[in-house]
Amino acid sequence: MQYRTLGRSGLKVSAIAMGTFSFGGKGDFAMVANQGVAEARRLVDTCIDGGINLFDTANMYSLGRSEEILGEVLEGKRDEVLICSKARMKIGVGINDEGASRYHIIRECERSLKRLRTDRIDLYLMHEWDGLTPLEETLSAFETLQAQGKIRYAGCSNYAGWQLMKALGIAERDGLPRFAAQQIHYTLEAREAEYELLPIAVDQGVGVMIWSPLAAGLLSGAFTRDTFPQDSRQAAGWSEPPIRDQERLWAIVDVLREIAAERSLTAAQISLAWTLSRPGIATLVTGGLTPEQFQENIAAASVELTPEELERLNQVSRPPYIYPYWHQHNFAADRFSPADWALHDSYRDLGKI
Repeated sequence: MQYRTLGRSGLKVSAIAMGTFSFGGKGDFAMVANQGVAEARRLVDTCIDGGINLFDTANMYSLGRSEEILGEVLEGKRDEVLICSKARMKIGVGINDEGASRYHIIRECERSLKRLRTDRIDLYLMHEWDGLTPLEETLSAFETLQAQGKIRYAGCSNYAGWQLMKALGIAERDGLPRFAAQQIHYTLEAREAEYELLPIAVDQGVGVMIWSPLAAGLLSGAFTRDTFPQDSRQAAGWSEPPIRDQERLWAIVDVLREIAAERSLTAAQISLAWTLSRPGIATLVTGGLTPEQFQENIAAASVELTPEELERLNQVSRPPYIYPYWHQHNFAADRFSPADWALHDSYRDLGKI
């Protein structure tokens, strides 16, 4: 296993993390899987044996059942691993059962600690943006939890670039906890994060965690134009992530399968290896239904793609060169920083636009 530093922190995380989205199977999460304690233990043990040291969950996954199962499975192993959990989403009918208020954050952290059977959460994330709660209040709640020893690091998930920068600016101004990580969706099919979020990660030292790095299995090679597994979450009605250009998706899958065949690897491994090659990436939060799937994911951390393979994948997946970036390409390239190149490197082959 490869281990990477989480942004500007001193924390080392495995390049492949385990997502527990499939634990519990309550509510809509039953579309994904319904893994109980025995099955979860087998998968967690496979991941630990493979060198994974980071396990990701959230208070709203199966209405808390995911945390309960993970906590039970990790008993006796807690000090060997890191736990990431989240709060913010709606988890009840009460008026304060969602959001990033001090009330909600502290209450949900304490509930998560009980479900996880632990005295601390190593990385605690705001699961989603809350535009109604002042960031000063949110970050102050994190400060309280850190002072109490209930969390080690704070982070965010699914923030826009300006929202993340605002949080970092307030943290610096007021001496409040600084986000060590952002958990985002980023794949060969969904490269929008390159416009702002990856450059911010490089410039500000915010570690990037990727959720659903195989686009809910669409980049695994199991799906093609003519093959749509009937036991998949998509067949059950799961609609995340949205695919806006089906032809582009299948063109990407075609190249993944071609490179995989040439390398005697799987399309999933090629896709994960590409994502790990990108700037600022600390870890990929992967899911799986079998030990073999996690072993396949773990092996991807050792795959190094050639420049030619990376360029083939770039050409088939590169997002539009939107303003102001094409203008900067024309007139500012000689003054780019490493953060700028996190986006612009994918367009080096273009002449003046």
